[in-house]
Amino acid sequence: MKYFGTDGFRGEANVNLNVMHAYKVGRFLGRYYGKEHKARVVIGKDTRRSSYMFEDALCAGLTASGADVYLLHVTPTPSVSYVVRTEKFDCGIMISASHNPYYDNGLKVINGKGHKMEAEVEEKIEAYIDSEVDDIPMATRENIGCTIDYAIGRHRYIGYLMSLATRSFKNIKVGLDCANGSSYSVAKGVFDALGAQTFAIGMNPDGTNINDNCGSTHIDNLQKFVVENNLDVGFAYDGDADRCLAVDDKGQVIDGDAILYLCGCYLKDKGELNNNTVVTTIMSNMGLYKAFDKVGISYEKTSVGDKYVNANMMQFGHSLGGEQSGHIIFSKYAVTGDGVLSSLMRMEVMLEKNEKL
Repeated sequence: MKYFGTDGFRGEANVNLNVMHAYKVGRFLGRYYGKEHKARVVIGKDTRRSSYMFEDALCAGLTASGADVYLLHVTPTPSVSYVVRTEKFDCGIMISASHNPYYDNGLKVINGKGHKMEAEVEEKIEAYIDSEVDDIPMATRENIGCTIDYAIGRHRYIGYLMSLATRSFKNIKVGLDCANGSSYSVAKGVFDALGAQTFAIGMNPDGTNINDNCGSTHIDNLQKFVVENNLDVGFAYDGDADRCLAVDDKGQVIDGDAILYLCGCYLKDKGELNNNTVVTTIMSNMGLYKAFDKVGISYEKTSVGDKYVNANMMQFGHSLGGEQSGHIIFSKYAVTGDGVLSSLMRMEVMLEKNEKL
C-alpha cells in the first residue's frame, strides 16, 4: 500500500501527510458509510500541534459528505476503539503518530467493531486520494453533516476502566509518565479515583513535547522518578497510550515480555487463560518462551505489529497477547492494546499476590 501501513496513514505533518489527505480520508469515509443512512464517525486526537489541523480537515471532509462527527478531543487511541464498538458508530479515527516525534502525525482508521480498518477499505481510500476525478457527491442543504462535542464518550471510557479494578489501590504509591500525550487526560484521574497516591510526570503538553525525553520510549525518566520518590511502582505510556511499560520499586524495567509472563500466569491461575495460550510476536525474547515452558503455558508467534497479534487472538479466541514494546491486549476487556488498562491489570496481579512488581 502507498499510504497506509500496519498502523494507519503516518508521516511528517504537511510533508508526507497533509491536510488534503485528511480531507479526502474524511470525504471517502463519510460517503462509504453514508450510502444507506447518515454516517456517524467519532474522532480522537493526541497532543501534537498538528492534530488540531488534521481534526478540522477530517471534519470538513466528513461533514461535506454528509456524516455527523463526534469529537472526543485529546484521548487515548483505545478510547476511540471502545466508544466505536460500545456506542454503535460506523467508524472511528484517531489522529496520532504514537511514539513518534511531535512533527510526525498519523490517521488510524477504526472499523465499527473497534478493530483497525480492513486493508480492502484502506486500498479504496488510497485510490480515492490519488484519483484525479472526485466522484463523491457533496452533501447539500439538510444533508450536510454536523460536528458534535462528545467529551462524554471519553468520560464513559474512564468509567469503564475504573469498573475493571476489583480492589482498592489505597496506600500504594504509583508513578505515571504520561509522555505529554493522550494519557495525561485519563490515567492520573483513574488511579486517583481507585485510591492510589498518584505522582505523575509528562503532564504538561504544549504541542511539541509529546514523547520528548519522556514516556515509554524514554523509560529512564520514570526509573529515576520511582526510586527518588520511594514509589511502589511506575507506569510509562507512549504518546497515544496504547502501550505501557512498567518500573518496579527498585527502578527495574518490566517490559512487554515480562508483562505477558506475569499476566499469563495470573490468568492461568484464575482459569481465564483461554486455550492456555499467550500470543507473542517474533520479537519476543527466548527467555519468555523458556519461562512459559516451565509453567506449562503454550504460545503463538506472529509477525511484528499488534494488528497481527489481535488477528491471531480473534481467530483462535485467545485471551492475552502482546509485544515486547508494551502493546498488550486483554481480549476480555478490549480489542486493541490499551496502556492504561494494561497498567490496571498489573496492579491487580500485585494486589492478588500481595507482592511488589
